[in-house]
Amino acid sequence: MANNIEVKELLDAGVHFGHLTRRWDPNMAPYIYMERNGIHIINLYKTAAKIEEASEALKKIAASGRKILFVATKKQAKEIVAEKASKANQPYITERWPGGMLTNFVTIRKAVKKMAAIDRMKKDGTFNTLSKKERLQVDRLRAKLEKNLGSISDMTRLPGALFVVDITREHIAVKEAQKLNIPIFAMVDTNSDPRQVDFVIPANDDASKSINKVMDYVTDAIVEGLNERKASKDAPKKEAPAKKEAPAKEEAAVVAEAAKQEEE
Repeated sequence: MANNIEVKELLDAGVHFGHLTRRWDPNMAPYIYMERNGIHIINLYKTAAKIEEASEALKKIAASGRKILFVATKKQAKEIVAEKASKANQPYITERWPGGMLTNFVTIRKAVKKMAAIDRMKKDGTFNTLSKKERLQVDRLRAKLEKNLGSISDMTRLPGALFVVDITREHIAVKEAQKLNIPIFAMVDTNSDPRQVDFVIPANDDASKSINKVMDYVTDAIVEGLNERKASKDAPKKEAPAKKEAPAKEEAAVVAEAAKQEEE
């Protein structure tokens, strides 16, 4: 898991490449190692320590049974995040962030239920009673809902945490989580303000190799937390003391009385 983080692996994945020095956020200064050819270089020892810290916290959230919502709508992150989050059985948003996704969660749940209602219609045959035009409209609605909300259909309550790739791009999601005091974990590049995040992972959030590497570490930690939860559930429970059986005569009397009442 996170304890085995190798700085060399982070280096090979290009996690250390920040943005141009003129585009930096001064609040990222503690995580910057140096400047090279006009580009800031991230201190990978600090990145490794922050990944460990974030992974430990995510593992605890997963073990508690809460979901972690992953958010990444940028092109180079979408497929990676969708794949890794799915493997860890966590919800994710990789299309446009639906405004009010967290702050107006009830409305979002209604839209998800609409999908389930359409599926029921198709199953019980109601769908076939609609006109051709209506069927086409319903199919389009189902496809749209699936694209935007299909990946969160199992999220029945607000998530226990948010994991964001690029907080500058996903600023609306970050603001909604802040309003509701939902812990925010994020890959934060040198052009973003780390003060907006509870668990900062200073890293290159533009390169797919970098995103893939960091996602590997955090989703492994989540899977570990889920396995711990499953193991504690499967552990043999203390057997309750056996109930004292009623004497056969007493039991027979009860049955007879019940039969008599039934006759009457």
